[in-house]
Amino acid sequence: MAVVQLYPDELNQVPDLPRPRQRWTVRRKATVIQAVRGGWVPIEEVCELYQISVDEFLAWERDLDRYGIHGLRTTRLQIYRDTDKEHRQRTPPHPPGDMGIVEAGHGH
Repeated sequence: MAVVQLYPDELNQVPDLPRPRQRWTVRRKATVIQAVRGGWVPIEEVCELYQISVDEFLAWERDLDRYGIHGLRTTRLQIYRDTDKEHRQRTPPHPPGDMGIVEAGHGH
């Protein structure tokens, strides 16, 4: 898998890191990734500064490498997945033997 080179014309410059607690945008995430990949700031420091987990940062890198800069956007799929998970937590499970399948012409 190829590593995405973010802003080639800025590779030799210390990235201007976003302020903590700013809303995350694609550009801000990319800037933080560039700072870590360029050796300007250690991953542990970034995670502490922005109060993100190492796993979250690594997910950003993975998404950037897989899908390019647009992979850093919060996707509708994530929103749907979170909504579905909340729905499952609120909905009681089906009784034993009931798989939740409704046969044609028969309703619950």
